[in-house]
Amino acid sequence: MFADKTLTPRETVRLCALGLIADAPDSYATIARQVRDFVTRITGPSLDLLGSSMELLQVEGLISSSAGDRIDDTARLEITEAGHVELRRLLTANLRASSDLSKLVMALKFRFLHLLPPEDQRAQAELLLDSRETELNRLLDMRQAHGDGDGPFNDWLEHEITQAERSQAWLEAFCERLPEPTPTPTPA
Repeated sequence: MFADKTLTPRETVRLCALGLIADAPDSYATIARQVRDFVTRITGPSLDLLGSSMELLQVEGLISSSAGDRIDDTARLEITEAGHVELRRLLTANLRASSDLSKLVMALKFRFLHLLPPEDQRAQAELLLDSRETELNRLLDMRQAHGDGDGPFNDWLEHEITQAERSQAWLEAFCERLPEPTPTPTPA
């Protein structure tokens, strides 16, 4: 059976929180504000996305608090080893077709890409490029099947195709700028 390995809204917020904590440990109040600000700037206000609790991250052993078992506004949060494993799993997940959640996941991947080893950075950039290519091909197929030449739908479709082409070109250039991963030595 096919397993969907794309992120759920809850996992997307977990990715944001774990990435922020891994990048710069800070107080609960600061991290919570940063998560809310980042998510709402990409998707707009959403109770579905912001309903997750950082206390759950601590219960699951993904973060630790300077206040021990409790988390208050001033408690400094740090990511645990298990949190780093979960962060990597979330950062390397697949993308769904274009949506507000996909935009948020993409923004989070770029925001925290530097936290991955070079080979994973390159793999994620290539995954994003593949995703964009798939989206562009879907739009081109839609134009061939349903483009009528005139009207609002065709205007919208041409706009989407232009954006997808520009995005693909940008991602190709981004991939070229990434450092090549260091090859692992082969055993003698």
